[in-house]
Amino acid sequence: MEVIMKNFKLTEGKKDIIAGYIYILPALIFMLVLIGYPIIYNFIISFQDLNAMNISNGIRKFIGFGNYKKVLSDEVMTIAFKNTLIYTFASLAFQFTIGFALAIFFSNKFRLAKPIRGFMVISYMMPITVTALMFKFMLSPSNGIINDIMMGIGIINKPIPWLLQESTALWGVIMANSWIGIPFNMLLLTTGLSNIPEEIYESAAVDGANGFRKFINITLPLLKPAILSVLMLGFVYTFKVFDLVFVMTSGGPVNSTEVLSTFSYRLSFKYYYFGQGAAVANILFLCLFAVALVYLKLIGKEDV
Repeated sequence: MEVIMKNFKLTEGKKDIIAGYIYILPALIFMLVLIGYPIIYNFIISFQDLNAMNISNGIRKFIGFGNYKKVLSDEVMTIAFKNTLIYTFASLAFQFTIGFALAIFFSNKFRLAKPIRGFMVISYMMPITVTALMFKFMLSPSNGIINDIMMGIGIINKPIPWLLQESTALWGVIMANSWIGIPFNMLLLTTGLSNIPEEIYESAAVDGANGFRKFINITLPLLKPAILSVLMLGFVYTFKVFDLVFVMTSGGPVNSTEVLSTFSYRLSFKYYYFGQGAAVANILFLCLFAVALVYLKLIGKEDV
């Protein structure tokens, strides 16, 4: 690289900028080939009448927004979008609330804080399919441990068929996803808490502030960037869920756990309406893109 730079009469600042672009070029090419191309291709086929009948002969009729009109008028699409929102916001509520409480608890320095915190991360490190199968057995109405515990402490009188009835199936999946996401929230928020100087709390204590006032006036404002990051990442990971739902319920019973990702998969690889499946995937992408723009705007206000 130095040989290339010597052949051009450039200032040191411009050389550093060019060197930076050269170093990031491999990563840029990687993203364009393995991420950019599939996204662009998916957008293209979402405007085409692509199905099992014509995919082999190469004849793909351009139909404009025809696929989008079909999926948006589909009753299952409405159910999937509603389930995705309920699943996302309910999971975030449980993950963030419990994760925040655990982060505050483990920010207190006691002997077993680090070992216990490390032990709790196992649920986040475990493969999603393993977690899905584990919760599928735990929520079983015949020998599931969750029903046994709830009956043992008197919350319910008989086993609940969590994943077998429409009213509880989605909540069973939310329960599994919350168990996965709590350590993630806890770790990021613990890092944010550790970056708050102790001197600020000591000064507040001298001024007579109690624990609640410290939390409201010091912890939450200084932790706001970390909270925004946690909620943003949690929303993205949860909104695009596929493997957990697919392994636990496959979108059933009667579409009660159907989400946008599973609906897109079903259209593409069960009914072979590839154009419609691509349209649903693009709607999912646009939702996440809009959330990302909101996040960038909020972060921009924080930096001003």
